[in-house]
Amino acid sequence: MRIPYLWLFIALFFPTHIFAQSFIKGTIIDSKSQPIANASLRFEKTTLGTSSKETGNFELQIPVGTKSILQISAVGFLPQKREITISDLEQPLQIQLMEDHLNLNEVVISATRNRVNRREAPVIVNVLSPKLFAATQSVAMSETLNYQPGVRIETNCQNCGFTQVRLNGLEGAYSQILINSRSIFSALNSVYGLDQIPTSMIERIEVVRSGGSALFGANAIAGTINIITKDPIENDWSIKSTNSLIGGRAWDNTVDFNTSLVNEDLMSGVTFYGMNRNRQAFDANRDGFSEITKLRNTTFGAKAFYKTSENNKITFDFSTLNEFRRGGDQLEKAPHFTDITEQIETNSYIAGLTYDHYFKDFNSKLSLYSSVQKSNRNSYYGGLGGERTALDSVTAANAYGTTSDFSSSSGVQYTHNFERDVLTVGAEFTSNNTADKIPGYERLIDQKTKNIGSYAQYEWKPTDALKTLIGARYDYSIIDGTYNLGLIKRNSKLSFGTFSPRLTVLYDIIENLQFRGGYARGFRAPQAFNEDMHVSSIGGQQVFVLMGENLKTEYSNAYTGSFNYSKSFGNVQTSFLVEGFYTQLQNPFTTVLSSDEDGLLIQEMQNGENGKVYGTNVEINIAPSDKWTFQAGGTIQRSRYKSPQLIFETEDPAATVSSKQMLRSPNTYGFLTANWKPTSKLAADLTSVYTGSMLAPHIFKGERMELKNTPQFLEVNLRLGYTFSLRKEYSLELSGGVQNIFNAYQKDFDRGPLRDSDYIYGPSRPRTYTLSVKIGHFH
Repeated sequence: MRIPYLWLFIALFFPTHIFAQSFIKGTIIDSKSQPIANASLRFEKTTLGTSSKETGNFELQIPVGTKSILQISAVGFLPQKREITISDLEQPLQIQLMEDHLNLNEVVISATRNRVNRREAPVIVNVLSPKLFAATQSVAMSETLNYQPGVRIETNCQNCGFTQVRLNGLEGAYSQILINSRSIFSALNSVYGLDQIPTSMIERIEVVRSGGSALFGANAIAGTINIITKDPIENDWSIKSTNSLIGGRAWDNTVDFNTSLVNEDLMSGVTFYGMNRNRQAFDANRDGFSEITKLRNTTFGAKAFYKTSENNKITFDFSTLNEFRRGGDQLEKAPHFTDITEQIETNSYIAGLTYDHYFKDFNSKLSLYSSVQKSNRNSYYGGLGGERTALDSVTAANAYGTTSDFSSSSGVQYTHNFERDVLTVGAEFTSNNTADKIPGYERLIDQKTKNIGSYAQYEWKPTDALKTLIGARYDYSIIDGTYNLGLIKRNSKLSFGTFSPRLTVLYDIIENLQFRGGYARGFRAPQAFNEDMHVSSIGGQQVFVLMGENLKTEYSNAYTGSFNYSKSFGNVQTSFLVEGFYTQLQNPFTTVLSSDEDGLLIQEMQNGENGKVYGTNVEINIAPSDKWTFQAGGTIQRSRYKSPQLIFETEDPAATVSSKQMLRSPNTYGFLTANWKPTSKLAADLTSVYTGSMLAPHIFKGERMELKNTPQFLEVNLRLGYTFSLRKEYSLELSGGVQNIFNAYQKDFDRGPLRDSDYIYGPSRPRTYTLSVKIGHFH
């Protein structure tokens, strides 16, 4: 008995000696006593930390001192703090983490360009996860983004299915889309890229509303959408087949797979993913012209990491995408023998390499990175437009075009963690070369952009309750562009500098109530955007966007403020968010349908009247138990120009159309998701998207425009799934459901060869039945 008392006496009076040489051991488990791999363990206010092994086991040295607080966190679980005492040295610990059903504590990157807990991020970051992809039966990124406040996906063309994402009411060109935090998703990629990225390659999508130019440069006025591809975390694999029947008439078949291999020491790993999709065209009003395009898509990619030591990590990712899409009429014929055809075949390659070095004390990190994207596109935008003469066939044959696009992004970033504060500095060089040619129309967009950006931000935490972030970025941009259409020749050679400051505040009013407020400056350079790479048809004529003369840079001032209340009542997890936003636009880019040149309709890009977008986002999250989760959100907003903006200009002043309200921007929209998992094998998901009325332009034969108030829509989707355990390491999941149960779909599509293909709004597809089969080792 003397030895334990002596040991305790020494520990109490000489704690520094004992703790400096002691270790704790244990296991991290979940609520079902299953081990949790890759859980992070770190002692508060120290650099001592480790990760749990695949078995959940860990071993960690205790720091000097008699009171040490151990922080434990893992993806998908609520974080936990535990005070380590002398008694914890005597036997292995068993630490149980509770599932984070609302994902409120997951780690995100987009808020600060560093890994930070969502609750500690200075701006609101919304995350779309594989759980949502499964609940909504989504096979492509474009089918998931509606399920966040302030976010709306819209389809802009009947012929080719061009989609764009709107953040806080602003059109797609105002949002910066990133892949693994790199800005290589170019204007060309944005035209059809949302459909080309399969959910099978996505680990999560981070959405940050409001200005992000201070972090990511140009075009982040409305916000950023950061696509994080799958990381190899553990050994698993799966193959899934999804089969959908659109409107009871058109099949959409997709097969995708995932597999990951990770070494036992967690020092290296690789994941592979791929998708093959084949969708038939769908003709909603049976006039012989498609409303949903014929589509074939094949994607393959990989992501790997290798750690030369605990302080050094190399990450490599690669993806290749091939897509063929076609819409219009007589899809079995060559395009130039049809009335209307938009046919696009795209091949894209995306690759990235990142080197991360953690300094010895793990308080500092240096990252070097380089990413590239190369795309080639063969296109056809044209047709006979209802005419059938031999001359018309020759003219129609001139509508073939080619596009090449290359983007790159390289940079360096250094981050230093002080005891409470974080300093981040970096520099990056981005470039984009685009050559879009349609010789028959003498159409040419030859644009080269270069940008050198440097940024710095300081996260200051003067108290436990208050965190402020002040940052700024300086961009020097060079644009060299040639924009020709027929006899019209335009050139743009610009070089200018832009300073984009940012200030945000996070204040914990009480333990469960947070306030966030901020200001951000943003800009868009006068260059060709996604809409300009797309050609639509009206009245049998092709519609081209042409750069205007003497364009000025567009600037924005964005203000946000939000209150977020999060609290757990026993096993019930809740979160409520209300956010206000106000964005001022100076010299906004607008397009005016203004002239008819040699059978071509021209939309000229001009600097419009100053405008503003303001409103409120609301989000409610409730998880009553591990069996139920509910999420609902909505947006009430207004999008206005300072004075009526010219939209349609003709020689007859009485037919000229202007609008003070921004087009295709509804005042209200929202979503709902409800997930029920009564057992580990059975799951049911109810999801819904609401789109309010908006002002949509409708052009008749290229001669007259009307602005129409569209009806409101409520899409409701239902999915049921059941998982069978075939063996210990293999499972089979069967699921089926109905999307858009009540067939909320546009009823007044234009008809025939002279239709306005841009007159499309509302849900992307009618009632659709879906059945999927998934097999593999997965969670």
